[in-house]
Amino acid sequence: MFDFSQLTNWIHATLLQFMPEWLTVTLECVVIGVVLLLVYALLALFYIYFERKVCAAFQCRLGPDRVGPFGLLQSFADMFKMLIKELIELKHVDKFLFALAPYLVILASMLCFAVLPWGNGLQVINFNIGIFFLIACSSIGVLGILLAGWSSNNKYTLIGALRSGAQMVSYELSIGLSVLTMVCFAGTMQITDIVNAQSNLWFIFSGHIPAIIAFIIYLIAGTAETNRGPFDLPEAESELTAGYHTEYSGMHFGFFYLAEYLNLFIVSGVATLLFFGGWMPLHIPGWTVFNEIMDYIPSVIWFIGKAVAISGIIIWFKWTFPRLRIDQMLSLEWKYLLPINLVNLVLMVLIIVYGIHL
Repeated sequence: MFDFSQLTNWIHATLLQFMPEWLTVTLECVVIGVVLLLVYALLALFYIYFERKVCAAFQCRLGPDRVGPFGLLQSFADMFKMLIKELIELKHVDKFLFALAPYLVILASMLCFAVLPWGNGLQVINFNIGIFFLIACSSIGVLGILLAGWSSNNKYTLIGALRSGAQMVSYELSIGLSVLTMVCFAGTMQITDIVNAQSNLWFIFSGHIPAIIAFIIYLIAGTAETNRGPFDLPEAESELTAGYHTEYSGMHFGFFYLAEYLNLFIVSGVATLLFFGGWMPLHIPGWTVFNEIMDYIPSVIWFIGKAVAISGIIIWFKWTFPRLRIDQMLSLEWKYLLPINLVNLVLMVLIIVYGIHL
């Protein structure tokens, strides 16, 4: 399987021949930032179209089908419409915090986005506490949501922000414990080491029952963490109009909209990394020919394909289950998911200590 680090090292060495090291590093950082923004935008456009088509299939209709072939350009049309909309200045709001909130939400998702390994050797940041960094950065987003709701000086936005804060803080515990369960199994927090440990068999298969339980809990908690149905209480349209971003317009609203879909990809990407081998192909011990065929598929396609498949499951949740009440949502976390997660973590530790994993 092709190692992208060979290509990036060659580009770095070539640039060093024509310019000093400080300028080379600066140029590389700028190029990487631009590429991340482009991929960020394209993924958001894809997810908007993808969810509309899935929603349409559940409701026995076609979905976007007018703008471009099969409606493929509908998301681009919506993007241009959002870019040219006016940023409305409101009275009686905290203007600084009101303007800062959407950028905090985008910053949190961009930092997490940069840590994900897109392929073999294709990763922006790789250090020995990668998973810890990922969890820490994902916690920044709730600050932006709370600031948005409070600074808008609107009772609907404040209620939506408080709901979102309670929800995200609660379900972060389940996400953290699920991740910790798999980190214990892998024996490292470095993302590349976790992926390489799954070269022969993905953790969802080699981790026995605790890995399956951790994945199910992670999927539920990840859906709640991204404020998606049936956990979309912070944006409950029938109660709170648009929730914490009711007062936002133009591109400021667009930032919240983009962050929601990119957080969906990040949650799916982390699940891919921890349970399904990241960019590693599917290998079955003893099936030499099959494994060689799987190796021909590029690592980038493996990672994106797995992440999109898991995203499809989370989107499926939204259009299948009714919205929960706030008390039901919190009871699910504190009375069920959290105790199960703690017992599951102990069970995984026992499996590791007694060496009964594959």
